[in-house]
Amino acid sequence: MTTSPAAGPPGTAGILHPTYRWVTIGTFALVVLGAFESLAVTTVMPLVSRELDGAALYALAFAGPLATGVIGMVAAGNWSDRRGPNAPLYASVAAFVAGLLIAGTADSMPALVAGRLIQGLGGGAMTVALYVVVARVYPGALHAKIFAGFAAAWVLPSLVGPFIAGLVAELVSWHWVFLGVVFLVVPALAMLLPAMRGLRSAPESPVPWNLGRLAWAALAAIAVLGLNLSAEVPAATGVLAVVALAVALFAVRPLVPRGTLSARRGLPSVILARGLASAAFFGAEVYLPYLFIERYEFPPALAGLTLTLGALAWAAASAIQGRMGDRQHNAFAVRTGSALVLAATLLALVTVVLDWPAAVAIAGWIFAGAGMGLMYPRLSVMMLALSTPQTEGFNSSALSISDSLGGALALATTGIVFTALTTAGASFAGVFALTVVIAAVAVAVAPRVLKAQPADAPVVEGAAV
Repeated sequence: MTTSPAAGPPGTAGILHPTYRWVTIGTFALVVLGAFESLAVTTVMPLVSRELDGAALYALAFAGPLATGVIGMVAAGNWSDRRGPNAPLYASVAAFVAGLLIAGTADSMPALVAGRLIQGLGGGAMTVALYVVVARVYPGALHAKIFAGFAAAWVLPSLVGPFIAGLVAELVSWHWVFLGVVFLVVPALAMLLPAMRGLRSAPESPVPWNLGRLAWAALAAIAVLGLNLSAEVPAATGVLAVVALAVALFAVRPLVPRGTLSARRGLPSVILARGLASAAFFGAEVYLPYLFIERYEFPPALAGLTLTLGALAWAAASAIQGRMGDRQHNAFAVRTGSALVLAATLLALVTVVLDWPAAVAIAGWIFAGAGMGLMYPRLSVMMLALSTPQTEGFNSSALSISDSLGGALALATTGIVFTALTTAGASFAGVFALTVVIAAVAVAVAPRVLKAQPADAPVVEGAAV
């Protein structure tokens, strides 16, 4: 049977109660690690692309890790359901570090992308393993707080990550933006080991390995990579892109709850909403520093300010919703968050089209971060509330797959749009216009995260589903 913390914490115990303290510190350390890497790499990638002559692979450097992350998520979900989250978590950290080392020592864009693919494999698995740790350690009443805490763990990296990454790239080398993150692994793992000692035993009824799901995950990842590379065949880019997109959507169906792609009410729409939000947000965010460096001639450290402010808003909004708990209805948080992301992508588009000051897009991205901070933790809470111990791994994997695959498909598509258009202004406008459309779909799906209610049944405020 899966071991949980010793019984006896008071009903009002927080996530830093001695029963949960080491679990909280260890998982937060890994979230900080992932946050720092994400923000730092996004800041310096325009410089990397320029130095390695890798503009054609710019989008793949972001979409690729998200695509391979799908494989890691499926493997970690199945592995966690069979044996608990310990082994998947340790293996995922090892793959994450290996990818950083390869990327940090790369002397060509293909080599850097290869490192990013391995890094994404580990990062995706790590996300799912952490979700299962949360499900098996913390009571349901603390789930909103722990997920809010994960968002808060982005605060320090968001404050110093982009700025430090920019300085390191300017004063030393961008290589150390990757290699430097490796040194964060040792203290993170050291804090995590005591936390995991109580989670070593397997579940009472472990599920069998599902190699079919791994095969579907691999097919989805290959389709995303193919979508990114379709631009390399100008004569057939459109046809190849459509085929790759169709294959990716077909392959993801067995990896998520039935009805996800058709936005069925309840859990399927929770999973879909996460993917759409990720697609709109990250599809736009990775091009904002690029826009500021190319059009407004910002230095990398200043261009990273957008990421800092957005991440701070994300963490602040997440902390607020965590304190509100059941006083804030989950569906309201999702609707409000998706609307804020739509407003922010619209501001980015208008800034490019009307040549407004960069400050407009930067300010808009604060709203985007706030929107994500409102909706992301609540979608995680709703997913766990709809899960059983036998489906925690699958549903956690599905949520993370939707998150990563949504972002990967958006980045692949925006990459095609960016390279297809002939001028920089049109390229950026095309990218942000596409993310506006995705954000609008997210707004339409948001109300469907609640299960359908009988005509005479009242909707209970604060209910998880």
